[in-house]
Amino acid sequence: MLIAQAVTTSLRWGVPQVIIGATIVSLGTTLPEASVSVFAAIQGNPDLALGNAIGSIIANASLIIGFAALLGKVPVDKNAIQRQGNLQFYLALLLIFFSLPMWVSGSGGLIHQWMGFILVSMLLLYLYLSIKWSKQSSRESLENQDDGPNNTIRHLLLLAVGMSLVIASSKILIPTVEIIAYRIGIPQSIVAATLVAFGTSLPELITAITAVRKGHGGLAVGNIVGANVLNILFVVGLSASVTKQGLFVPIEFYKLQFPAMLIILIAFRIFANNWDQQISKKEGAVLAALYVVYIVLSYTIL
Repeated sequence: MLIAQAVTTSLRWGVPQVIIGATIVSLGTTLPEASVSVFAAIQGNPDLALGNAIGSIIANASLIIGFAALLGKVPVDKNAIQRQGNLQFYLALLLIFFSLPMWVSGSGGLIHQWMGFILVSMLLLYLYLSIKWSKQSSRESLENQDDGPNNTIRHLLLLAVGMSLVIASSKILIPTVEIIAYRIGIPQSIVAATLVAFGTSLPELITAITAVRKGHGGLAVGNIVGANVLNILFVVGLSASVTKQGLFVPIEFYKLQFPAMLIILIAFRIFANNWDQQISKKEGAVLAALYVVYIVLSYTIL
């Protein structure tokens, strides 16, 4: 509901489609991660907040892109990948740099509140540049389809309902995860990086499947790359910003989560820069297999 109404409202206001894909859709599909992580940080569960964000990046770049490639053609826009893909990778390196133990004494790391402010500032710059890049790459505007103020108000109300449902769901999800992690004896960070991350990545998965089935596989790639960028700038940045204690980085993340994220993002970059400008079924199978390996290792390396 949230995504559909956001796109419909944007269409009625005459916003170009490329801008919708780069900002509205990615922001919409990333809202579950943001709401879960921000509430987790506020409620004193920083490892859940960070685990959800990193796990979502891993799921997006491996499972979702891989599954989409297995279902149909996933073409890649070279220019977009060179720009957005590089940004995605370098932001992942920045996230790891912020998470290094050198910023805090003791075991593990800490993403300080001031680091969160930096990421949020970069988010605003990213949104500005996304609109600027989109206007440069396409001068076509979608036809303004607004047929009355009543319809516009109705779509805005449905948009608000969609956001409210997402936020309410996240408030139910967090205590549930705490109970599950406690009962099965697995760290919350691991549950967040796997189970919760998969759940909050479902909007990206549904978007990818829908795009591929309609013959617009390129939209799936754009949405995933945009969502991963927002997972770092929006989800991690906002989560770190709302708490003075910052986001604690469990020691387990250096053993698996961070290496897995880098390996999967590198594999995605290699496959996305192929000469045929598309991610093949074999490459999709490799990405999906990497996710399966990651899940297995998550529950065996504790």
